[in-house]
Amino acid sequence: MFWGADRNAVPALAPTWPARLYGAMASEPNPLEEGTVPQLDFDKLRRVAERDQHVLPVVLQDADSGEVLFVAYANAEALRETLRSRRAVLWSTSRDELWRKGETSGDVLDLVDVSVNCEQNSLLYRVRPRAGGACHTRDASGQSRRGCYYRRLVDSGAALEFV
Repeated sequence: MFWGADRNAVPALAPTWPARLYGAMASEPNPLEEGTVPQLDFDKLRRVAERDQHVLPVVLQDADSGEVLFVAYANAEALRETLRSRRAVLWSTSRDELWRKGETSGDVLDLVDVSVNCEQNSLLYRVRPRAGGACHTRDASGQSRRGCYYRRLVDSGAALEFV
């Protein structure tokens, strides 16, 4: 369920892939990606599990600045392809396919190294963005955002503000 400003309200349904597009491919800004009302998706992992997808969470971090760019998922095939190509390759849980980051957007992430956490249930890809952006959303100037963490929770979690 999504956690909105009113915890007693009926939660919104999770948007599907086509509805999540933003920028040149959408006619208007997506409130999930551009709004200031929290719609936190606490059901994401349940949906992944229900589809029997064998994946690990992957934190993608800029190797130079240390900034966390985004969190995604990788299956064994995506990890093998990442290590082979030295580029971030992930598993799209919404499309059930390999996601070679930057293949369509141009926002390629070159791999520096891969770390494994203590319980071996998540990965850290340290990467170097080639074009400067990593997020599929665009800023006010139309450029890919550097990372996906461009808003923060404020007002005890009742609102989002752009950073």
